[in-house]
Amino acid sequence: MLFRSYRAFPPVDLADRRWPQQRLQQAPIWLSTDLRDGNQALFEPMNRERKLRLFGELVRLGFKEIEVGFPAASSTDFDIIRQLIDEGGIPDDVTPMVMTQLREDLLQRTVQAVAGARRVIVHLYNAIAPLWREVVFKLSVDEVEALVVQHIQLFKTLTQAHPETEWVLQYSPETFCMAELEVSLRICNAAIETWDAGPERPIIINLPTTVEVSTANVFADQIEWMHRRLDRREHVLLSVHPHNDRGTGVACAELALLAGAQRVEGCLFGNGERSGNLDLVTLALNLYTQGIDPGLDFSDIAGVARVAEACTGLPIHPRHPYVGDLVFTAFSGSHQDAIAKGFAAQDPQGLWQVPYLPIDPQDLGRTYDSIVRVNSQSGKGGIAYLLQRDHGVQMPRRQQVEFSAIVQKQADSSETELSSAELWQLYQRTYLAPARPGGELVYRSHRLQEVGERQVIELEVEVAGQRLSLRGEGNGPLAAAVAALGLPLRIDDYQEHSLGGGSEANALALVEVSWPGQPGSRFGAGRDGNLLRASLQALPAGSRGEDLLPLLLHPAPRRALYRRKPATVPCSICAPNRAG
Repeated sequence: MLFRSYRAFPPVDLADRRWPQQRLQQAPIWLSTDLRDGNQALFEPMNRERKLRLFGELVRLGFKEIEVGFPAASSTDFDIIRQLIDEGGIPDDVTPMVMTQLREDLLQRTVQAVAGARRVIVHLYNAIAPLWREVVFKLSVDEVEALVVQHIQLFKTLTQAHPETEWVLQYSPETFCMAELEVSLRICNAAIETWDAGPERPIIINLPTTVEVSTANVFADQIEWMHRRLDRREHVLLSVHPHNDRGTGVACAELALLAGAQRVEGCLFGNGERSGNLDLVTLALNLYTQGIDPGLDFSDIAGVARVAEACTGLPIHPRHPYVGDLVFTAFSGSHQDAIAKGFAAQDPQGLWQVPYLPIDPQDLGRTYDSIVRVNSQSGKGGIAYLLQRDHGVQMPRRQQVEFSAIVQKQADSSETELSSAELWQLYQRTYLAPARPGGELVYRSHRLQEVGERQVIELEVEVAGQRLSLRGEGNGPLAAAVAALGLPLRIDDYQEHSLGGGSEANALALVEVSWPGQPGSRFGAGRDGNLLRASLQALPAGSRGEDLLPLLLHPAPRRALYRRKPATVPCSICAPNRAG
């Protein structure tokens, strides 16, 4: 390794820096760039359906500013933003943002894409650091400044033709973190002056760590230096756009807020180019654990994760802060003991104080579970390993967590180790049994037909010895079955695989079901030679009859509940299943 090939980034001459003495007291203005910066980093960019789904989720979470794309460079982005505007798909309290480079034709196309919106942010950017000026674009500082002034003047002219829209300019000196501060200040002040920023002409100056090159404290110094010197500061919203190349995106954002920034840009769970953008979820929940209301709703963090995974196609790491499947799992017996004692001593009305848990999992709609060892031979993940090796069951991670707690309870009561056969029996009783004490809902039969592009199902079930005939429709068999039950279920995950081989092999279907207002989720499984029948068996198995009984036997309340909160099924399992 040739250490001489690299040079430390120089510090900022700011002897009287104030940010180390500051305290975070309120949440910033949030801008989600999931649909633009996050999308352009995907192996397979989101299509219209997935983009619109994620846009709706961002609105639901409470984001008031959302960067929807690059309409001048993408016809998909252009059509989506026009659809949102023309069909009234943007709530009055939400402002879309679109991005474009400094080029006349692109700027004209961008204004065309968003004209008619109630309020819109147009994001102009260009690289200003020496490496880009001298090597990539071969421009002087004077030429860079002239380019910015020219295109902001053009933007002013273009927007004058659309007075029905409130136009907000955002200017980003791309590569700010690697540029000379004097150059950054000169270019940003030129943008402020050209736009004539004032009470009726808002401007956002957005300072990105386009590529992280320094420690977080140096970035904080850069932000404070700019914060003190920007012209018309009272009319400027100072924003930051950290990336995560050094793994310090969240730290950069937190210190930047101490240094004078008022707004942050990032993505859910840190999606984005290279090592990703600032993780908005982690930053928001970091604030939450310090007694600051982030203004974003992550009370069902698993649901948010499932939507993000479905839309981006990217899995979330099991150790990801706050949301990873293993975050609230303790392998160590001493940790488990400390946590149990902490829960026992916790005052429900007092401040949260439980060992090893910086946040109450229930605040995020999570539960606390422990993964246990079956025996000395199995080690970590022994339960999952034995079930897969001996019985062909491939449990999702979250089901492993759930079932391991059940195994632990059984092992504790019997004071014996559980064999592979005993594990399989327990698994069947927990997830596959057709009837349980308490009035289990049992699948009996179904009829499925297609009506246009919709699936209509006639479902026969039995609960507490009573046969019920239910009917529902949806964009796939499972969606139709959920509609037939008329319950506010959300299917968070669906998996299927074969048990054994050959023509006599059974299909195993697994569903993960969540209920509104209840933390965590439940799993159900179905086994049948026919995949669709296995799936329909799994759904009521995961729904639990003791919850369904009063609703199914009293259809009027059931229908009312369903109208208030319709069932949702992830897109990946909505399509008609050819096995049925």
